[in-house]
Parts: sequence; structure tokens; C-alpha cells
Amino acid sequence: MGQQNISILTEFILMRITKRPELQFPLFGLLLIIYMITLTGNLGMIILTKVDSRLHTPMYFFIRNLALIDLGNATAIYPKVLACLASNQYIISYYACAVQMAFFILYIICVLYVLASMAYDRFVAICNPLLYNVIMSQRLCHVLVGIPYFASTFQSVFITSKVFASTFCGNNVVSHFYCDDAAFIPLLCSNAREIEITIIIFSGFNVISTLMFILMTYLLILIAIFRMHSAEGRKKAFSTCGSHLTVVVVFYGSVLYMYLQPESAHSSDNEKIASVFYTLFIPMLNPFIYSLRNKEVKNAFQRVIKNRCKLCI
Repeated sequence: MGQQNISILTEFILMRITKRPELQFPLFGLLLIIYMITLTGNLGMIILTKVDSRLHTPMYFFIRNLALIDLGNATAIYPKVLACLASNQYIISYYACAVQMAFFILYIICVLYVLASMAYDRFVAICNPLLYNVIMSQRLCHVLVGIPYFASTFQSVFITSKVFASTFCGNNVVSHFYCDDAAFIPLLCSNAREIEITIIIFSGFNVISTLMFILMTYLLILIAIFRMHSAEGRKKAFSTCGSHLTVVVVFYGSVLYMYLQPESAHSSDNEKIASVFYTLFIPMLNPFIYSLRNKEVKNAFQRVIKNRCKLCI
């Protein structure tokens, strides 16, 4: 029976974001606007940090990669979500679901490790400013970004292949509005416990190790700041870390809220809200967090606009 179900299982039914039909089209409009802002903001940050030579520094190298990951994270999920809302058809094909799961896992893990790499960059900038350019070489920057991509790709392929190589029980209703790996555990007839433990181990290690590294890094940064004699130096140091720390608090706060709730407090509505927050809302916010209070980004944007205007004239 299991083998027969595998052979005929060609699609999955996704959960609706809202159970109220009258909210479907307003929600479609809201998510479309947020997604377009996410695309514009992150693409703008990628282009700006690439074309302006003054932003060719390690800090903006990491910001560019974070924008690329945020762009991929949102794009892996929300075009399909918007299509489902527009058509009122909450169906995704077997292979499209596998691809969506793989990219979601890849990007969500990448965010954790790139945020940790950015914390190390800020640590070197504040604690070893004279050796900053020597320590944060182009080679090290590529290593600090390459390792997250490699680790997340490995985990993504491993978990996704384990899930889709397992036997499904015939039930194709996913208890989520996208193909999240954890939502597939109840659908499996084989290897379900093994896959669940694998997901818990990987998720726990990724979140705890990166969060502990970031916390330790900021503890050392705080010690270095309090040892500074200049009030202006302290202000500049806090300003340097402010944007990254804001992103860390918002992202880890939403992830921990979702995964560390007691079982009795879990609800599909809470999980959907948290998922929308860290897969779409945070990727929309990040470009603004890194640009609104950043004079270098504002000046770079003005230079690019002026240069474009000169070319037009």
C-alpha cells in the first residue's frame, strides 16, 4: 500500500494562511506589496554595494550577501504563496515542493551563519581597528561566507533527500502554507522519528552555536567599548554595531519564539505569523535597517543617482 501511494503521490495540498475567505484578497495585496518592497530593497542594496567603490569593504560585503540570502529566502516561498492566494488553489507539485523545501532550508541556515560572520567582522573592527584591514582580508571574507553556503547546502540536500526518499502514508495535506521540513514529519510512514531527530539536532546546533558565538562576540565588544576613554569613540562603536544587533535581535527573537514555545502554547495561527515574520517581513526590514541610519549608504545612493543623472544629460 505504501509503495502504491508513493507512485501516485504527485502533489501536496498546502494550508491556507487565512481561513476567512473575505481576507484572502486583502492578504494577497498586503503580501504582494511587502514582497515587492523586499525585492526592491534587497536588490537595491546588492547593486549599491557592488557599483560604489567606497562600499567595497568587508562590512558591506557581508551586507550584500545577507541581502542576497534574504532575497532568496523570500523568493523561495512567496511567489507560490501569492499564486495560491490569487487562484484559491493551494496545491504544489511533488518536485516543486522538494525544491521549495531545499531552498528554504538552505537560506534560513545561511542567515544564521552570515549573521555570526558579521558579528566577527564588527568584533575585529572595534577590538582591533589598526589590524582590521589585515585580519579581514578578502580571502577571509570569502571563507566566512563560503562556509555558511557549504554547510547550509549540505544540510539542505541531506534533510530534503531524507524526507522525499521516505515512504508517505498517502496523506498529502501539509500543515503549513509552504513546504517546511518539520511539517512533513506527520506525513511519513518510514524514517519519521529518525528525520525528526535529525532536524532537531541540526536546528538546535545551528541556532545555539551561532547565537552563542554572537553573544560572546558582543560581550567582548562591550568590554572593549567600556574601556574606551573617548565618549565619541564609544558612540561611534555603538553606531557601528547598532544595525547588526537590531537584525540579530529581530531574527533570533522570531525564530526562538516559534521553536521554543511550550507545546501547549503552539497554534497554527502563531506559527504562521512567526513564519511570515522571519521569511518575508525581516527580509523586507533588513535593507532599511542597514540604510536608514547609515550615512555611507545614503551618500553612496546619492553618488549613484548623481552619476546616473550625468549620464542621462
